[in-house]
Amino acid sequence: MAFPEGFGWGAATAAYQVEGGWDADGKGPCVWDTFTHQGGERVFKNQTGDVACGSYTLWEEDLKCIKQLGLTHYRFSLSWSRLLPDGTTGFINQKGIDYYNKIIDDLLTNGVTPIVTLYHFDLPQALEDQGGWLSESIIEIFDKYAQFCFSTFGDRVKQWITINEANVLSMMAYDLGTFPPGIPHCGTGGYQAAHNLIKAHARSWHSYDSLFRKEQKGMVSISLFVTWLEPADPNSVSDQEAAKRAIAFHLDFFAKPIFIDGDYPEVVKSQIASMSQKQGYPSSRLPEFTEEQKRMIKGTADFFAVQYYTTRLIKYQENKKGELGILQDVEIEYFPDPSWKNVDWIYVVPWGVRKLLKYIKDAYNNPVIYITENGFPQSDPAPLDDTQRWEYFRQTFQELLKAIQLDKVNLQVYCAWSLLDNFEWNQGYSSRFGLFHVDFEDPARPRVPYTSAKEYAKIIRNNGLEEHL
Repeated sequence: MAFPEGFGWGAATAAYQVEGGWDADGKGPCVWDTFTHQGGERVFKNQTGDVACGSYTLWEEDLKCIKQLGLTHYRFSLSWSRLLPDGTTGFINQKGIDYYNKIIDDLLTNGVTPIVTLYHFDLPQALEDQGGWLSESIIEIFDKYAQFCFSTFGDRVKQWITINEANVLSMMAYDLGTFPPGIPHCGTGGYQAAHNLIKAHARSWHSYDSLFRKEQKGMVSISLFVTWLEPADPNSVSDQEAAKRAIAFHLDFFAKPIFIDGDYPEVVKSQIASMSQKQGYPSSRLPEFTEEQKRMIKGTADFFAVQYYTTRLIKYQENKKGELGILQDVEIEYFPDPSWKNVDWIYVVPWGVRKLLKYIKDAYNNPVIYITENGFPQSDPAPLDDTQRWEYFRQTFQELLKAIQLDKVNLQVYCAWSLLDNFEWNQGYSSRFGLFHVDFEDPARPRVPYTSAKEYAKIIRNNGLEEHL
């Protein structure tokens, strides 16, 4: 079954996860450099991204992998502190510009469209020292960084993601504290960071719109991580309501302000306000947007970028004790169906992606959708003949076809996570998502294709699956 003509087939990586060269050629430290160097078992075996896949010096090898797959699109991220070591345009690192210019130019020479993420979790440490995403001052600093990137690379880059998975970042880094800076602010920090992330995204979209769009003719969006959430008991009204609330907190929290009306979902505002009141707060823990800010935020995305991996079941769980935290505000518990197969946190639920795409189509006025990440890990040591994993990809592509053909979803690009096995945040190198195996024990970091890479290359060549739905 063929995908629509001109469908985009990609793979994705992110700077900190693949580049290495953590202090090479004038790069400033980012928060993950600091976090991993502090040790303390917050990352599997205290591993770091100091070398990772070595892509800073081995870009040519990555390009070979991209060509071997026959990708039409390649999504990668810019290391903010490689370009601007202290996060500001006060000092610009030319070596960083040269590195990304080469990547972009090589991709275009080989007929591959770059999708470039400005910021993928690796905040310059100098900015974290000033409060990071909890500080409102970061909004203008991010906007200046975005403008620097648009003016430096935007003559060739036409597809931009401002912030990767703002919903994950705000929760992991500033609420739970499992990501750097590693300080939990349960029930408050996540909302504060999210508020600033949304405003920073919107500001940079407007900068592109007013200063660059006419000449560069590109598109700008933000990527959101979404686990599809299904009521545990489809006949239970409280579970149905809980699942709707969970989607509102997880996806609509960011998507509704940006795509619809500049403001958070009503259910999110009312839940947090009533919880805050019960806990004795003088006002809601969720900050409010002014009318002017709502106008600025509304309509600041040119396509819908979503990252899907898995699905969970949702059950209502009353927050009787008035505990602080985002999950406690939603009043849910979430868990997998015991029949689902899994590797680590990813349960194989291919139908979840179709439901998610249909939800986005219906809730967000049938936007152009890019899946900017989707994948499945193998535990280390990972067999090169990863037939179980390929089955997950194959089933996912069947569901994408159903979404396009039966649900009339406007899906235009798919990016597999990831091109290479890489540094998977707190899991270090123990979780392998690559289409290409990387030997992290070998200083040359050789890349070898998994069976999945060979099969994906066939899908790309055929623009679809050989079998029928």
